[in-house]
Amino acid sequence: MNQNDLVKILGNKGNISKVLNRKRKLSLEMIRKLSKCLHIPADILIKDYALVNG
Repeated sequence: MNQNDLVKILGNKGNISKVLNRKRKLSLEMIRKLSKCLHIPADILIKDYALVNG
């Protein structure tokens, strides 16, 4: 799966880029969409992770 695939699921390419570069966390709406489309339990996507400074 690449960034263009995620754009089809989530929309906004800028926000996806920020999430992939760990400059922004997944929103609740993003988590719900990914969980539904990819059949991934939401609790896996909710786990906390550190953001990159800068």
